[in-house]
Amino acid sequence: MAAALPPTRSNADKLSRRSYLLPEPQAGGVPGGGDASPISTLLRPFPAIDRQVEADIAPFRAAVKRLITAPGVKTLGAQLILSEIGLDMSRVSSAAHLVSWACICPRNDESAGKRHSTRIRKGSPWLKTTLVQAAWAALNRKDSYLRAQFHRIKARLGAKKAIMAVAASILTSIYHMLKDGTTYHDLGPQHFERRSKAHQADRLVKRFADLGYAVALAPITT
Repeated sequence: MAAALPPTRSNADKLSRRSYLLPEPQAGGVPGGGDASPISTLLRPFPAIDRQVEADIAPFRAAVKRLITAPGVKTLGAQLILSEIGLDMSRVSSAAHLVSWACICPRNDESAGKRHSTRIRKGSPWLKTTLVQAAWAALNRKDSYLRAQFHRIKARLGAKKAIMAVAASILTSIYHMLKDGTTYHDLGPQHFERRSKAHQADRLVKRFADLGYAVALAPITT
C-alpha cells in the first residue's frame, strides 16, 4: 500500500507560522511623535552622524572641484575616480605608475626582439569605464590637446587605442592635479607640432655633432 503524502499547508498557514519573525511594534513613541517601528527609526535624522559625514567628505569635495576642470570629467565621474584611486598621490611613484595600475595602457610583451600581444590588461572595470567615457566626452571640446592627441593616434593605430591614450592622459592630469593641488591646464592642439619641431632640431644637432661640427641654434628674427 502506497504511503500517503503529507498534507500541503496553505500560504496563510505558512505566514501564520512565520509571524514570529516579524518585529513587534514598540509601545510609546519616538521624539517628535509617530510610531517606533524599525523603518521609522532608521529614517530618523542623526545630527552627529551627519556632521561626521560632512567633515569626512570635505577633502573629497575640494578634489572633485579640481577634477571637474578636466575635459569630459563630471561630478559623478570625479567622485568615482576618487573612490578608486584615493586622494594621497604620495603612495604612487609617478603618473605612469598610476596609469599602469589602472590598466589603461598596452602591456609591453617583448621577448628576443619579437613583440607579442599588446592587449590592455584587465583592471578596475569602474575606473576604466569612467575614464573611457570621460575621454569620449573630452573630444567634444575643440582646439584642445586631448582632441588633437586622439586624431593623431587614430590615424596610425585606430580609434580604440586612441581613446585609451586619451583616457591615460586624463588620468595623468588627475595625478598631477591631486599631487600639486592645481586645476587642469590644457596644453593646446599645437603641443604635438611644437614638440615634434623640438625633437627634430635635437636630432639634427646630434647629427652635426656626429659629423664633427658644433652647432648653436637660434630662432630667426624678422
